[in-house]
Amino acid sequence: MQPPVAEKRPVSTEHHGRTRIDEYDWLRDKEAPEVTAYLEAENAYTQERTAHLAGLRQAIFDEIKARTRETDLSVPTRNRDFWYYGRSFEGREYGASCRVPVRGPDDWTPPQPAEDTAPDQPALPGEQLLLDLDALAEGHEFFSLGGSSTSPDATLLAYATDVVGDERYTIRVLEIDSREHRGDEITGAIGGATWDPDGEHLYYVTVDESWRADKVWRHRLGTDQADDELVHHEQDGRFFVGVGRSRSQRFVIVAAGSKTTSEYRFFDSQAPELGFRVFAERREGLEYSLDHAVIAGQDTFLVLHNATGADFEIGTAPVEPTAPEDWVPLVPHDPAVRLEDVDAFAGHLVVHQRSQGLTQLRILQLGDSGVGDDYLVEFDHEVYTVGSGGNPNFTQPTVRLGYTTMAVPSSVYDYDVRSRELILLKRAPVLGGYDPADYEEHRLWATAEDGARVPISIVCRRGAREDDGGGTRPVPTLLYGYGAYEMSIDPYFSVARLSMLDRGAAFAIAHVRGGGEMGRHWYDDGKLAHKQHTFSDFVACARHLVETGWSRPETLVAEGASAGGLLMGAVANQAPELFGGILAGVPFVDTLTSMLDSSLPLTVTEYDEWGDPEGDPEAYDTIAAYAPYDNVTAQTYPPILAETSLNDTRVLYVEPAKWVARLRATALNGDDVLLRTEMSAGHGGVSGRYKAWHDRAFSLAWALDRMGLAEVEPG
Repeated sequence: MQPPVAEKRPVSTEHHGRTRIDEYDWLRDKEAPEVTAYLEAENAYTQERTAHLAGLRQAIFDEIKARTRETDLSVPTRNRDFWYYGRSFEGREYGASCRVPVRGPDDWTPPQPAEDTAPDQPALPGEQLLLDLDALAEGHEFFSLGGSSTSPDATLLAYATDVVGDERYTIRVLEIDSREHRGDEITGAIGGATWDPDGEHLYYVTVDESWRADKVWRHRLGTDQADDELVHHEQDGRFFVGVGRSRSQRFVIVAAGSKTTSEYRFFDSQAPELGFRVFAERREGLEYSLDHAVIAGQDTFLVLHNATGADFEIGTAPVEPTAPEDWVPLVPHDPAVRLEDVDAFAGHLVVHQRSQGLTQLRILQLGDSGVGDDYLVEFDHEVYTVGSGGNPNFTQPTVRLGYTTMAVPSSVYDYDVRSRELILLKRAPVLGGYDPADYEEHRLWATAEDGARVPISIVCRRGAREDDGGGTRPVPTLLYGYGAYEMSIDPYFSVARLSMLDRGAAFAIAHVRGGGEMGRHWYDDGKLAHKQHTFSDFVACARHLVETGWSRPETLVAEGASAGGLLMGAVANQAPELFGGILAGVPFVDTLTSMLDSSLPLTVTEYDEWGDPEGDPEAYDTIAAYAPYDNVTAQTYPPILAETSLNDTRVLYVEPAKWVARLRATALNGDDVLLRTEMSAGHGGVSGRYKAWHDRAFSLAWALDRMGLAEVEPG
């Protein structure tokens, strides 16, 4: 089968005296039949070129399915007077959410639901169904739950659904006992809803024409959406807004933030006549967040901020508007420790931080005189990820936390702050006799061009590198990278990944600059004018794996998605000789075109990340120097598989479509470039777990083929 060839229809644009020619801009007309026909032709070509992998794809899907306990339950989480949990069922895509009453005010030990319970049977006595997600998804090719929350009196459930994939949700309100919906229906929301402490209002967020979350609304139950009150309209195109409620339930908090600046408004339910007030007015470069605590009997705002240093400190302030100069240090700035979040409880504070590339949980116990003991929760593994979540109660004496490594499945613990006991509640089951001891994990360090030490996390089956003579041998490796927005790609476990490891491959994460793994400077050194560091760091990691004998270029496959897809496009141009294949998911590869068009989703808000090439010639030249689409040349590229979704509103499908068209026409081996477009999905890909497993099996089968492992049986 011959590959599709997109027609060249050159369009010329000029900025700052620089002229660009774009031959494939016509592919952005999503509604045009010729565009649909082109995408479908690319899908057909990809299917033809990968037809020999059909058996492997099915085998990987079957392995994922066989390792997954399909009928399962989450660990119950207490919220006020109920334990909430999720259920999944064999043969069903989405599952259900349920709850049971607590046994009493001091009941902090989660009940243990019966496993393998039939869908029509309760997993716990007194179980109450909240949402049957499979029923809500019926008749839709795509389904996503944007969030759900119960009213303060626990009688109503507000939940949000998206059945298109464009991340615009419809919020409905369910009477839990009667199973009847109220007449309230809110459309066009981004995500879920937040209840007012009085239980009579819902707060929600909508987006503008460029898909920027710009408005916070208050909806009174029983009224039309047209009558909703606009709480805040963010006019600055760089800022997003969000809304939430403090864990103490006293405050509703509206956040507005750009990539570099924050501003918070708060509503005190004990003084409603004051309305929403600005806590500290925005100052360019000042980032902060707000939470309510009670320390030494005094109501206090906790302020996590960067006013005194790039890696943040935690200060305190009265529960009223307060200038940064009046914030009192509680946890001072430390350049060796990046403070990322703080959660307040009645008896303790939980600080999320990272040091030396690893996540940490820090406990500050509260007493009558203020903060007492201050210590870290300790773990044994060399490379791990820990974080807290599912802690909605202000008075709870425990901290629910999640823990994982690249070999240890996701584990749920309760940490008892009083006894300092770490209690394992559940480890995600991996069926078929899985044993973490069969795998080895390591932290490696590569040296970048400028001398920076770049961490690499890597896992493989134990003994995979041993040769017959007792030495080591290279193994095929999948190297993953992201490197943007200060998002850290911390070590994590994956059931699907086992299908690759058990065939003799390794999986590695390159913790490149642009992410936040090594602190705020790691992010600053990988954005704007320093963006090239992200790409050169990834290349340095690949070279390190080769030079230290971990892998060989012909069996080293690179993978990244979204901003990580930009990374894939850049390294494909800059170091194609290092890779045997490149997997690019929803790739942001037409960077310059998107950043030149302020009408596109997210562009203006992204100026602080990438620069403003329309208004700044230097930013134009910086992006033009690395943008993958603009730097495609007549060279031999590694085989490339680009995957995208037609309804993606974050990285439009047209970016990978244009990139593949130009690669096909320019590269010396353009036939080896494949494009796969999901025609009913968004930025996160397909919905439903079985569809997602098939999706991942497709990608992994292609990667294994590039590694030379397609014919290897798992062992």
